[in-house]
Amino acid sequence: MFSTSAHYRYRGIWLGAAAIAVLCTVIGVNWAKTSQQRLQVARVLTGGGDPSRAPPIFRRYGCTGCHEIPGIAGADGQVGGTLVGLQKRVYIAGVVNNTGDNLVHWIVSPQDFSPNSAMPKTGISQAEARDLAAYLYTH
Repeated sequence: MFSTSAHYRYRGIWLGAAAIAVLCTVIGVNWAKTSQQRLQVARVLTGGGDPSRAPPIFRRYGCTGCHEIPGIAGADGQVGGTLVGLQKRVYIAGVVNNTGDNLVHWIVSPQDFSPNSAMPKTGISQAEARDLAAYLYTH
């Protein structure tokens, strides 16, 4: 048989584990809710962009070589700077208001806003640019 102190110790461990499990569930549910809301807002801002299609598009057009992109493995470039927290910025590249339309336009044709931009015109389509913009607005 267990001594009284051992009984309380095991009971404390189980109660602690149960409390952690409940806390993780609450945090997970709230995160998913927030994530779903961010997804809906991003789709509206970008005219229907789908962030789930973005990771291979970032690689296909070489974005990962110049930019640090949240959630994209190997996207740690320093030439174009970080895209972490783009959804919180007032301006895109410091030159144009951060709106969904402007971000999509910037991705497709950055020289339209900044003729001396080092960011190349890649030939990306409007639909692909909407997907990238939606991704950046959700991460």
